[in-house]
Amino acid sequence: MSKTTVLIIDDETKLTQSLAFTLRQAGMECLEAHNGHLGCNLAQKESPDIVLLDVRMPGQSGLDVLEWFNNEMPDVPIIMMSAFDDTKDAVTAIKMGAVDYLSKPFDVDELIHLLEETNNHSQLKSEVEYLRQRYTNETSLIGISGLIRNLREQIDRIAQSNVGTLLLSGETGVGKAVVARQLHIKGSGEDSPFVEINCATLPEGKIEAELFGAERGSLPGTVTRRRGLVEIADNGTLFLDEIGEMPLSVQAKLLTFIETRTYRPLGISRERHSNARVIAATNKNLEEAVAVREFRQDLFFRLNVVPLEILPLRERDKDIELLARHFARLYAEETVSNPIGFAKSTLSFFNSYPWPGNVRELKNLVERLTILHPGQVISVDQLPAEIRTVELRSPVSIEESMDNVERNMIQDALIKCQGKKGLAAERLGISRHALKRKMQRLDLS
Repeated sequence: MSKTTVLIIDDETKLTQSLAFTLRQAGMECLEAHNGHLGCNLAQKESPDIVLLDVRMPGQSGLDVLEWFNNEMPDVPIIMMSAFDDTKDAVTAIKMGAVDYLSKPFDVDELIHLLEETNNHSQLKSEVEYLRQRYTNETSLIGISGLIRNLREQIDRIAQSNVGTLLLSGETGVGKAVVARQLHIKGSGEDSPFVEINCATLPEGKIEAELFGAERGSLPGTVTRRRGLVEIADNGTLFLDEIGEMPLSVQAKLLTFIETRTYRPLGISRERHSNARVIAATNKNLEEAVAVREFRQDLFFRLNVVPLEILPLRERDKDIELLARHFARLYAEETVSNPIGFAKSTLSFFNSYPWPGNVRELKNLVERLTILHPGQVISVDQLPAEIRTVELRSPVSIEESMDNVERNMIQDALIKCQGKKGLAAERLGISRHALKRKMQRLDLS
């Protein structure tokens, strides 16, 4: 692990030398500057992790130097120091962005502890910013096809509505979690909580406590109170992936929460409230699950008020190349290499490949190719054998294309009419019975 580099800017030469010696003994790197101008130049050259800055210096004052750092190197944390007990200077420095203010003389052990805490916080802030940037890249809806444009429009309308529940459907890997995050960002904002749970990963005995929380001692092993995800997602979004795998006993309590916005943690009799928007996702046919009593009909109706189907990648031919190049850039940044390219024959192969794993499969493939062939133009021969031996799709027929257009128009009308089929039929210029027949033919809920 690299050492923390501290830049000391103070006109008292003996103090900076003594302080630098002590900090080096504590395992830190130290740089010294005895006026503001030299300190700024040294900072630009060496990029310190933290700056210890004296408030009162001849010429350029500490507050002037602090302002320079705010403009030129705003990510570097500044700790101000002063031998004068001046509350006004302290308040001004903190308002300008200094992380702390120390009065001389100060306890060296306390200073070392403060420097370590400041550096840890700065590193955490950088990691959060990196993860936020990666999160933004991974939650972007990449594509120019009519299907993806229509999906973006639907997301915008739904996000701005007061719909409290939503059901996303689509094959595995189509990007249901990406759509859920887009709905969250546009509806609740990036700073509000987004809480995700995969209902298939937890046993029946734990999923209720995970969702609604549990009082200490209410379950074996609960030695402290457990906050439920419903509570954590208050004023944000609760995303329930693979909702079709949720046990029937928990489905009943979820339905109660959706209808009343109240819930009871295990071991607690008093009701609690949460204003979390619930987005559920499934790759199963929930109507079939209802028919065989594997899913509650009342919960299905409550979730299915505004259904949103995410179509498979094989129906988005125009987007495959864009997605492949996007993932190539993303993984090149992570591996510090040049992005891979794709030969024309490879892109043609991609457009004929059925993509059973959808966008997730494409993403994993590009990551694999980036690791094995960094910076190369990928030919078909370089693709994994299990992909090259799959039977390719024939070109989309006119009938399939028309079905896709018709499906998009119906979904769009249902969204605009808030799921009311009579109004949607009127908007489309057809009868309600005709709309019902078309929805059955196109396998729309």
